[in-house]
Amino acid sequence: MGRRSWSRVVTALALAAGALSATPAAATAAASVTLEATYTSGLENGWALVERLKDNATGFQAETYPPDGRGDQTGQTRRLFGDIARPHSSRFLLYHAPGWQTGAKSTPVLLVHGANQDADLAWANPNARGSYGCGRVSCPTTGLMQHLTGQGYKVFAIGFPHVTGDGYYWAEQIHDAVARIRAKTGAAQVDVIGWSKGAFNARMYVSSLRKSWGTAYAGDVRKLVLLGGPNKGFDWGYRHGWTHDFAIFPECGGSLNAPAPHTQMVCYGLWRNHPELSYEGDAYPGSDDMLYRWDDVYPLPTTEQDWYTTYYGGTGFYTAGRGIQWAIDRGSLVRPLIDAGTPSSVPVYQLCGNVPDMALLHNEHTGPSDGAVFVASCAAGDGIANRAATATLALNHLALGWSASAMSQLTTWLG
Repeated sequence: MGRRSWSRVVTALALAAGALSATPAAATAAASVTLEATYTSGLENGWALVERLKDNATGFQAETYPPDGRGDQTGQTRRLFGDIARPHSSRFLLYHAPGWQTGAKSTPVLLVHGANQDADLAWANPNARGSYGCGRVSCPTTGLMQHLTGQGYKVFAIGFPHVTGDGYYWAEQIHDAVARIRAKTGAAQVDVIGWSKGAFNARMYVSSLRKSWGTAYAGDVRKLVLLGGPNKGFDWGYRHGWTHDFAIFPECGGSLNAPAPHTQMVCYGLWRNHPELSYEGDAYPGSDDMLYRWDDVYPLPTTEQDWYTTYYGGTGFYTAGRGIQWAIDRGSLVRPLIDAGTPSSVPVYQLCGNVPDMALLHNEHTGPSDGAVFVASCAAGDGIANRAATATLALNHLALGWSASAMSQLTTWLG
């Protein structure tokens, strides 16, 4: 793919706009979480109300962002965070859809987006960042939020401060959001729909995979629905590393907000060094959580440049890095998540895609996948005590959250 195509992708993923107003801060009923602001006017994409909250647990520390700004908050999300491009990791947003008080369905729904997304793009307007932002050339302007609201559900969505943030932080804030929704609606439990990284971290909460300061599962999730969840991890970035580097290394024309498998790469005849933009840096704290080796299941693409040293570590003809096992040892949570197990009281639903055709991206193609996650990983039952249902649709990873067939399946599962 040429530099111009990647530029179009990044431009599409960077656009957002809108104006908001905030009411004074107040304290929530839960002593550990503070309500900092409530937004009720000027909201884009159909939201009725948005709250900015802060978890006061001392475990939350400020996370590192890519130094060139590619991971900064923009548009409406930035304004909701108080016009701060790099919010502290203890803060999060809770979006309320129209009908959040009046919906006929008794069980509220919490939507949890994935990496490099926000509540607008994922759930309310897949066209929020223009063409290609939804995995297609042309994107719809409404999403799952409007669909479920129209079916009578009380719909909420969470927004995270760091778009590739630490999984323990996201899991804790998912708990906070569920507790807040229950307090506001009087519901005993909440249905949680997580997408991609959001699915992985929602499962972490339900499985009580946490730090010592974190909150154990509180029995407050009625159904857990996982969209494109890497339930047994993924190795996409390392499996196709050289191609991904072109989208990331700035000297090669890249500006994609994702970790490179290499710290060094040759661009236009010169070695470039960017450990801060790699899995070996600190700017993508939640990315290595989901790493897992699949080379014993699906052979590596040996025709791709530097395939061996990319995956197993070392210096190739054009790249250098430590390999996937180093990154797994550094922080993968796949095996701990499986070992923790989900409680039998929570039925788990798994929705997967099997069409690797995300626009302008180098899709996963070495085994059946949705372009990012192998179907075998998404549909894996390892560690899931109560597998209520699984389904695989002819969709790519980015279409799982907004396509008509996916929304129909989700509505059926929610019941």
